[in-house]
Parts: sequence; C-alpha cells; structure tokens
Amino acid sequence: MTLNAKQKKALKTKKRILETALELFSQKGYNQVTVDEIVEKSKTSKGAFYGHFASKSEIFLEKFKEIDNFYDEFCKTLPNDLSAKEKIIRLSITQMKYLKNDLGKELMQTIYMNPQSAKFLADTNRRLYHILENYLQEGQEKGEFTEDFSIQELAMIISRCMRGTLYDWFIFEKELDPVIEIEKMLQAVFQGIEKC
Repeated sequence: MTLNAKQKKALKTKKRILETALELFSQKGYNQVTVDEIVEKSKTSKGAFYGHFASKSEIFLEKFKEIDNFYDEFCKTLPNDLSAKEKIIRLSITQMKYLKNDLGKELMQTIYMNPQSAKFLADTNRRLYHILENYLQEGQEKGEFTEDFSIQELAMIISRCMRGTLYDWFIFEKELDPVIEIEKMLQAVFQGIEKC
C-alpha cells in the first residue's frame, strides 16, 4: 500500500511522539511525565497526540505491538524442518538480542517495569503467546514434548522464562546477558518436558 504525503507525515508525527515519550519515561519515570511535556518536547500538538494515542499509557501498547510484529517477521525466517524446541529457542534468543541491542536496557526496563504494561504482558491473546502455543502444539504432535502439560500451561511457563530473564537483567547489579540466560533457562525447561 502506497501512502500519500499526509499519511506519511502522520506516521512521522506518531513515531516522533512515541520515541519522545519513551525517552522521557526512561529519563524521568512514567508518572513524572505529562502529555504536555511529551507534546512540547516532540514539537507537536495535543491534537496530534490524542489523534494517535487515546492516553499516555497507550504509548506502551504501541511499543508492544511493534515488538510482536518483530516476532511475527522473525518466525517467517525459520526453516520448517527445525524441531519445535529449536524454533522456540531461536525465537527466544533472537527476542533477547532484539530487546537488548535494538531497544536497549533502559527502554525495556521502563516498558516492562511500568504498571501500565502489566495488563498487556499478561494478555494471553498477545501474538507472542500464539506463536509459542503453535510451536508447542507442533512439538506435542510430533512427539517431542510430553503431554503431561497443556499447551497453554507450557506457553505460560516459557513466557515466564522470558519475562523472568528480562526482570533479572533489570534488577541484578552485575551485568547479566539475557541472551545467554534465556538459552540456559529454556534448556532446563525442555529437559523437563521432552519425551525420552
């Protein structure tokens, strides 16, 4: 789809508001930032802000949509002949690399540790959960994984590994590499659910 000049300008404005808000949240904390400040710093207007976002908290929702789109695009690059386990591990490692290297620790800490994000993080209708459920179902159907747990239970366990790895990255004083940690954690989980 080709965008006209007005649509391109609107997308640039939305991106500028989003990036400015996230930068301010990271610097000052979510609760200390006002819509007026976002508008002023992004050199936009309140009308432009509310034309793109219903509220300040919608900034986080927009970023999560962007992250979920990244997951979808990555999954299209995985060879079909990989085991379900390998698909999940590759997705998780790529997820951590993307969050660490492309988005950065400060931004991710601001997004993930904000109470406004909790509802979205726990939403099992999120694209990430569906991707995990599809791979886990594939693994159970091919006899890779035990059927002692439901697909939903396994998806929740793996998503907790992902979130736990991120939270540990945020809270531990020493440098912790989420890319290395997620692989270790998932290898341990898979030892418990793989069929012998």
